[in-house]
Amino acid sequence: MRIAILSNGNANYSTKRLVEVAKARGHDVKVVKYKHAYASIEQNNPKLSYRGKELGHFDAIIPRIASNMTRYGTAMVRQLEMQGMYTVSSSIAINRTRDKLRSMQLLSKAGVAIPKTVFSRNTADIDDLIDMVGGVPVIIKLARGTHGNGVVLAETKRMAKSALQALYLHNEDGTNILLQEFIKESAGTDIRAFVVGGRVVASMKRQSLDDDFRSNLHKGGEGTVVKLTEEERKMAVKAARAMGLSVAGVDMMRSARGPLVLEVNASPGFGIEKITGRDVATPIIEYNEQNAKRRPKKDKIGA
Repeated sequence: MRIAILSNGNANYSTKRLVEVAKARGHDVKVVKYKHAYASIEQNNPKLSYRGKELGHFDAIIPRIASNMTRYGTAMVRQLEMQGMYTVSSSIAINRTRDKLRSMQLLSKAGVAIPKTVFSRNTADIDDLIDMVGGVPVIIKLARGTHGNGVVLAETKRMAKSALQALYLHNEDGTNILLQEFIKESAGTDIRAFVVGGRVVASMKRQSLDDDFRSNLHKGGEGTVVKLTEEERKMAVKAARAMGLSVAGVDMMRSARGPLVLEVNASPGFGIEKITGRDVATPIIEYNEQNAKRRPKKDKIGA
């Protein structure tokens, strides 16, 4: 098979692992720095060029699109989809996961357990909004934040109102802002389940090393091996399916009322391999081998 990995470059650990496994299994692999690709759009003749040459045909595309390059990266993925190429993560699925409000709405619709969440641009009703998510403390987050950025813990109503006003004031692009209940019993801890093709292939617990309520590894969190319950496994798979993703990192927390899904990541990092010793690159390549020649499934999620 000819496989294209859309990535920021060969230096990324996830990219290196995918290339290593694909080549070991006899595939022809090309790493495409998608930010250097460009699309030619004309009637019935979509093309994608890279470094001065038309990219050509690939049997499978593996997108590894960074959050800060979502719009451009997914446009390049969409261009390849228009040429009839198979992509393990569709452009629309990647886009929907990058909007936290959109994701929460779809997870809720699919019956996935999530923290209570409120969306509003009216700071005048702050008391009512906070009551709807169970009172303070409350989590306030930008709908398009990533790696724990754009997330604030407000411990009082006054702090919440000040945070909201500041975010709205400096948020002229109209990015959605969410209020979410604070799960005290899981503060500073969450679980990442790595899902490939409808099964969890690795899982880890992430714990903040200080008083930070965020457990992201990018924020200095520490990862350890964790065994998921059957309910957590089913929840992770259901969340990935709700987003229309075959490969996903599903972030959950353990609450008094059971597992709650926080977020679904379309390009999960491979740092989980180093922490758990589990190989996540091979299942991804295997999934491409099994599905690349099948007719692409129509996205039925509808949003």
